[in-house]
Amino acid sequence: MSNDRPRRPLSARDKAEALFAAPKPPAPEPVAQRTALPGARELVSLRIDSDVLEHFQSEGPGWQDRVNAALRRAAGL
Repeated sequence: MSNDRPRRPLSARDKAEALFAAPKPPAPEPVAQRTALPGARELVSLRIDSDVLEHFQSEGPGWQDRVNAALRRAAGL
């Protein structure tokens, strides 16, 4: 830790100035960021049972799209 500046005011004057200093404004609320492109996909990590994964992978390439389609149907989207 750096000793360039004290954590607390040491002199009576510094204490008084800190006591009467204007409060800092609160930080602005973070804005929820949306994907730049509509319909863009996000990379996520998902734990699923191995037999479910084998089922989708057994049909060959495109298994991630099939998992996505099954999840959309299950979610009613």
